[in-house]
Amino acid sequence: MARRCGAMAAGLRGSLVCSSRWFRGWRLSPGPSGTRWAHARAAAQLQREYDAVVIGAGHNGLVAAAYLQHAGMRTAVLEKRHVLGGAAVTEEIVPGFKFSRASYLLSLLRPQIYADLELQRHGLRVLPRDPYSFTPLLENRSPPRSLLLGHDMTQTQQQIAQFSQKDAQAYPEYEAFMGRMVLALDPLLDAPPVDTAALGKGSLLQQLRNLRTLKPLLQAGLALGRQLPHYYEVLTAPISKILDHWFESEPLKATLATDAVIGAMASPHTPGSGYVLLHHVMGELEGRRGAWGYVAGGMGALSQAIAQAATARGAHIFAEKAVCHVLLGREGEVQGVVLQDGTEVRSKLVLSNASPQITFLELIPQEQLPKDFVQRIQQVDTRSPVTKINVAVDQLPSFLAAPNARDGQPLPHHQCSIHLNCEGTQLLHQAFTEAAHGHPSSRPMIELCIPSVLDPGLAPPGCHVVSLFTQYTPSVLAGGRSWDEQARNAYADTGCPPAVPSSFSSV
Repeated sequence: MARRCGAMAAGLRGSLVCSSRWFRGWRLSPGPSGTRWAHARAAAQLQREYDAVVIGAGHNGLVAAAYLQHAGMRTAVLEKRHVLGGAAVTEEIVPGFKFSRASYLLSLLRPQIYADLELQRHGLRVLPRDPYSFTPLLENRSPPRSLLLGHDMTQTQQQIAQFSQKDAQAYPEYEAFMGRMVLALDPLLDAPPVDTAALGKGSLLQQLRNLRTLKPLLQAGLALGRQLPHYYEVLTAPISKILDHWFESEPLKATLATDAVIGAMASPHTPGSGYVLLHHVMGELEGRRGAWGYVAGGMGALSQAIAQAATARGAHIFAEKAVCHVLLGREGEVQGVVLQDGTEVRSKLVLSNASPQITFLELIPQEQLPKDFVQRIQQVDTRSPVTKINVAVDQLPSFLAAPNARDGQPLPHHQCSIHLNCEGTQLLHQAFTEAAHGHPSSRPMIELCIPSVLDPGLAPPGCHVVSLFTQYTPSVLAGGRSWDEQARNAYADTGCPPAVPSSFSSV
């Protein structure tokens, strides 16, 4: 299945200041951050009362605002930063280089939202990738091998056959197996979740109505048929167990396993990691299921398209309007929000695009919330094992397994999600184990993307922007040590064996 992770990756550490053999001399520079939304939309004036207020202009908040406004509710979005999009932003963190600073690939945005908000009409342009996955191997042979996966099944099978003829024959069946599961479960993503607590309550008529909410779930079960136990195992078992059933070659299993642990503090041997894999193959890009692609102009262009769809319907969107707290009445009813400058904006409906912790532990007085609810929110663990590194380079990385062309022009594998340190699932487990004990992975799993290969306007001529989604890094280091500059630079130094890219200079 094609990849990934990141239309909407959460909990990113942001950009790391790097100094290493690999990222020679590179330093994070604040640089310009692009057009300020407040300037571009200065015509809208903040009113003192709305039907709905959305805290935060992440992509989810912007989508909610567009739908609320379309439903006839006067809606305002209040964003504390100068740029819209939350994790889906494009910024010049190095002058002249436009980075998708946090999230970096698109797939999981629901097709219905594309159509309802007419995002293409509002400027959204997606750049599909084919091939989509490249895994160069660090091994004691000359030349080292690599695994290239794409939409052409024959070519993909030829690539897999380097490692196992059996796996090459099994791969189409595996893809079909996962495809059937996606088709069966996909409708559940657009259906309201079943309220199991309400199924046996109320009058007989009400109970019958409640039973109707089970219809999508029952339809999914019927679609899976006799294979239901095998599909249930995908949702509950370690992904290593699932992949061991299908394949024998470690490079293929490790490459596929990255989809099961990406963004999660989990090993391929962790029960339930199979669901994470399913989550990442349930997306769609321009009608192709499981495909992931770059957004032209960076991920911020997606947020801008959603924002334009919302404003076209009449929503008011404001940058640099930080919400201080939510106004509640004596009975706990929402009455609006208060901005950091003291401005009160009244509304009987407030949606928060902030995290549950910020929403309920910082923006709402805790004494007005049930104590057990506050305790549950405090126990939610949203720490991420990911360190995102954004790098500006003056030439493309050249891999020992696939050296660059003499003219320096991009090759097919440069457009892919490039998987480093993925020679086997045990290597991924080792990286996880190190982080679980408070030590950054000595050979971290890395997904490297170079979106400027397909979108050259992101960088100056001949240069590129490189995104590295790396894991695992513990939130707190062993012994309670924090991530100071020395620790951050040390992690950058060990982020990738220097033998993998034969050349990769930075600016």
